[in-house]
Amino acid sequence: MKKYLALIIALALFSCEGNKEIQLPKANKTIVADVQEHSPIYIFFKIEGKDTIADVNRKNSIVSTNWIFNIDKRLPLRLVIPELIKLQAKKDGSMHKNEAAENFFSYANDIKKTMAFLPFTKVKFVIGKPKTGVIVYFAKNNKVLVNNVGVQKDSLEVYLNKMADINYHDINFCYDKNDSFGEYFKNVILVRSLEIEVVKQEEFIY
Repeated sequence: MKKYLALIIALALFSCEGNKEIQLPKANKTIVADVQEHSPIYIFFKIEGKDTIADVNRKNSIVSTNWIFNIDKRLPLRLVIPELIKLQAKKDGSMHKNEAAENFFSYANDIKKTMAFLPFTKVKFVIGKPKTGVIVYFAKNNKVLVNNVGVQKDSLEVYLNKMADINYHDINFCYDKNDSFGEYFKNVILVRSLEIEVVKQEEFIY
């Protein structure tokens, strides 16, 4: 029992850089089990006075490699997303960029008790609300709104597929900027599991 608990703690608290720790998000399945030739990016949860800070460390990152983003699940999206946008732009704009290199979020598979990774290389983060199309909004209170109509998460796929004359190209997945990165991650895993013809690579944060 002690070994089991120790393993859970090791996955939940990803230690790095001396005494600094990152509480990784969790999921019950593995998307990617291993990433070769990678560089780590750390975004720590930090408190300064009454303020929460996203403390970014990318000093060991190499542009030509895959980047693994280790992000503390307690951080709000409003702090995480601007950093992701900046880091993506820096990598994409580098003359040393490797076109085959990808970006991944790290997380803990809480069933297998192993590390796992979620690719997000092609995702474009947009701060703001989409102006057209169907809006699927993951609110901070763990609710989902589809064009302002409340829908249960486990019924989302059926609901979208039953919408009359829906154009899947117009579905916009949106996330509450005040929600935690951990909750956002769970919602992204849900979206990627939906059996619908999702084409857009944009995610809206507001």
